[in-house]
Amino acid sequence: MGPVLILLGPPGAGKGTQARMLEEDFGLIQLSTGDLLRAAVAAGTEAGVKAKAVMEAGQLVSDAIVLAVLKDRMAEPDVAKGIILDGFPRTAGQAAALDGLLAESGGKVTAAISLEVEDEAMVERVSGRYTCASCGEGYHDQFKQPAKAGTCDKCGGTGFKRRADDNAETVRARLQAYHAETAPLIAHYDRLSVLERVPAMGSITGIRARLAEIVGRVAA
Repeated sequence: MGPVLILLGPPGAGKGTQARMLEEDFGLIQLSTGDLLRAAVAAGTEAGVKAKAVMEAGQLVSDAIVLAVLKDRMAEPDVAKGIILDGFPRTAGQAAALDGLLAESGGKVTAAISLEVEDEAMVERVSGRYTCASCGEGYHDQFKQPAKAGTCDKCGGTGFKRRADDNAETVRARLQAYHAETAPLIAHYDRLSVLERVPAMGSITGIRARLAEIVGRVAA
């Protein structure tokens, strides 16, 4: 298998955008645990059946089920060029379990990339976001307005929406929770000497270039 990358970063840090660019630049496959669980449930795999029962009961899916779904997906041929993990691991325990899963096939985490942010600047960035209601194109009150006010550049739609939790107070709370949750992960991957810190307050193209440099180096 190719490189195994983990993208760490709070809501709004640009993980999704950068993951898509890494897919384009290096042929990597982005694996979102939420998407994987939904696909496993739809496919009726052994792990998917277990996940469905847990979710229908209104409970959180266990780490063991998530790992089983991830293991099934990583056995498919299209991940040979490498993967980007999105949304997993979230805890030190999950990180250790992932290390064990990768070791079974002789692999390991190649790089854990922490997109570093300035909290107050992130509050401004996230609380200004909105999207086209028709096609989902993203905009921002300050950084990216449609060329023609009230009209989507991409599809011409005139309806826009904001996420209910994209307000300043909620964003601050989410950032605090993220830092508390992620601190042990940062320490874990630092101990394994695979942690890469990338300032994420700059331009999208600048961050893309920095990530490309990291992937080019660790995948060599």
